[in-house]
Amino acid sequence: MDSLKLTSLVILVSVGLIFIALERIYPYTPGQKFFRKGIFTDFFLYAILQSYVLGLLIFGLINWIDSSSGLSRLQIVTDWPIWVQLVFFTVLHDFYIYWFHRWMHASSVLWRVHEAHHSPKAVDWIAGMRSHSLEIIINQTIEFAPIILLGAPPEVAIFKGTIDGIWGMWIHANINVKSGFFQYIINGPEMHRWHHANEVRYGNTNFATKFAWWDWIFRTAWLPEEKPKAYGLADVDFPENYFKQHWFAFRKF
Repeated sequence: MDSLKLTSLVILVSVGLIFIALERIYPYTPGQKFFRKGIFTDFFLYAILQSYVLGLLIFGLINWIDSSSGLSRLQIVTDWPIWVQLVFFTVLHDFYIYWFHRWMHASSVLWRVHEAHHSPKAVDWIAGMRSHSLEIIINQTIEFAPIILLGAPPEVAIFKGTIDGIWGMWIHANINVKSGFFQYIINGPEMHRWHHANEVRYGNTNFATKFAWWDWIFRTAWLPEEKPKAYGLADVDFPENYFKQHWFAFRKF
């Protein structure tokens, strides 16, 4: 299992380096700097420190639920082929995250928590890691709890986490890509960068994470020929400090 975790880390680092290179060669937004404001916060505090600490918390909570309930001993999905389990949990969670994402934009309370994710004024391969701890705790608990509680082997969670990491870098990457028909199926920077546009009417579209078909089916897709003029939050002065960014969600309405 340790070797599988190491393999996952190597894959994520390698893919990240590829995206960094492609952003320099085929930029979606030309002139966007690599060392842009907030990149060290996003990389060291959100991507590394926060991910590690919250991972311990989330899996500790799930394991406590399992030890209290014994659900995983039912082994509901254990006999399914690994690839079937992976597809099942990936599609199931993606359907959930589409609707919860829409809810975060529609709810004034949840939007305060989600604001952090929309705060970067330069969207790139690592910008997607900026998410409030509460948002991560909610979504990743709901994501990984079924995997463990339904009796899937540990490698399914590792495979799923690796896919999450790659996809998160991909949809936020500053890469000028045209995927044609596949954009109706697979989500990418073409649509998701519009979701981060600082104009509210555009940011309230393209909620899908991995599968763009949710947006097309539920009529929230937006894919014009032009590109967004700016990113980030237009109506608030979002803090730069990691801890202030978290506390900012609890300011008075």
